[in-house]
Amino acid sequence: MAQFIMSYCIVVALLALAPICFSNKMQAKGGHLNPHYYDHSCPQLQHIVKSVVAQAIARERRMAASLLRLHFHDCFVKGCDASVLLDNNGSIVSEKDSKPNKNSLRGFEVIDQIKAQVEKACPQTVSCADIVAVAARDSTVIAGGPNWEVPLGRRDARGASIQGSNNDIPAANQTFNTILTKFKRHHLDLVDLVALSGAHTIGNARCVSFRQRLYNQNNNGQPDMTLDQLYASKLRSQCPRSGGDQNLFSLDFVTPFNFDNNYYRNILANKGLLSSDQILLTNNHASMQLVKQYAQNVQLFFDHFAKSMVKMGNISPLTGSKGEIRQNCRRINSY
Repeated sequence: MAQFIMSYCIVVALLALAPICFSNKMQAKGGHLNPHYYDHSCPQLQHIVKSVVAQAIARERRMAASLLRLHFHDCFVKGCDASVLLDNNGSIVSEKDSKPNKNSLRGFEVIDQIKAQVEKACPQTVSCADIVAVAARDSTVIAGGPNWEVPLGRRDARGASIQGSNNDIPAANQTFNTILTKFKRHHLDLVDLVALSGAHTIGNARCVSFRQRLYNQNNNGQPDMTLDQLYASKLRSQCPRSGGDQNLFSLDFVTPFNFDNNYYRNILANKGLLSSDQILLTNNHASMQLVKQYAQNVQLFFDHFAKSMVKMGNISPLTGSKGEIRQNCRRINSY
């Protein structure tokens, strides 16, 4: 009897330990992300990411928007798999050279710094894709935006897709329907489109991204009357008809470094910088209503943005035995 009780206790103890020992493997096998994925395997992760991101933004406030955008451009191409971080190497053609990313996408050095510290604390444990996702959340919070739990457990891609980067990322001069279609391909809806566009409450855009709005270069050659003409005149002074392609302009000229709802208020005043911003008001009744609601209610915007970020972060993650955990975010492990 005593031997039976001892054996029973050992079995119970092992069963109790199983969720702790194997939680990461179980979550990965099921293909589901979990905010607590690294609680036991790398409890330092959240602190490391937050610390490095805070230091980077303290050095350059623009970095908050850059790290947030990095997550967008990763997820919209093959899913949230850190393919955007890969450099040209062997057969890999980097997404960094695509039209949406070249001379534009930033923050790679910050991700490198985070990865180096995480590797020291938890070798070969945390994916670059998860680091990008957490850094995007922390950047939003530091800029004054909403907080959310980031589901984790992604693995890193062993390849990139420059074709996907050129074709799948929404562009500033595309139509409302084209952009919405690109969102729907990833099971993101109209609310996600309008809420996630609110990321433009921080960050910059290059002159080349909106020049066509300033110089009647749209399809019918007519002036863009959806752009406030006094605002357009100010923009022309630093965005000439030719040249100055890389000149930078705040996407939200009112509070360019604060994550708030002034982006939507600007749109209502016909001062959305990009065509893709302004069409949220002019090309669809449902999106127009959301713009008005977000402009009036910052908490509603924050709630919707946080939920949409979680949805976007769940686009086609690699889990289980798929992909790998890169030791260097810029190259796959075999190189």
